[in-house]
Order: sequence, then structure tokens, then C-alpha cells
Amino acid sequence: MLFTGQVQGVGFRWTTNRIAAGHPVTGFVRNLADGRVELVVTGSQDATCNVIRDVCNHFQSQIESQAEESIPLRETLQGFSIRH
Repeated sequence: MLFTGQVQGVGFRWTTNRIAAGHPVTGFVRNLADGRVELVVTGSQDATCNVIRDVCNHFQSQIESQAEESIPLRETLQGFSIRH
């Protein structure tokens, strides 16, 4: 997921990390140089949808748009983390 809006400098990565910890998923969240935030999340369809829903609900006033993309993973993800 790519989130656009006032999504940097508002605790987005930290909160997303906390939300993801409550679900059986792996992945990461990171700020992009263009001001967007990237969320990569893997797991069952239900679990990943729940993470995305919870993040969107929490930051509904900061997110202007979101774009979902399916990408092939080139690495094995373990746990969920904040990347810099």
C-alpha cells in the first residue's frame, strides 16, 4: 500500500507497527522520499485486510489517497518492522 497525504511526521510508522503487531502478518512500513508512506504486509487475506483497515481507520483524517499494489517479494520477511 502507498499512502498519500499528511502521513509523515504524525506517528504513522510507529502506529502502523503497533497495529500490525496485533495481527498474524509480516512486513514493514517506511517513509518514501516523495512524502508517501509504503506499507508492505504479508499474511492471509483476512489478516492483511484487517491491518490495512485498522491503519486507514486510525489515520482517516491524514490519508488523502491510497494505492494497493501486489508485488513479488524478493526477500523473506520475518516479523513486522519500521524501515528507514
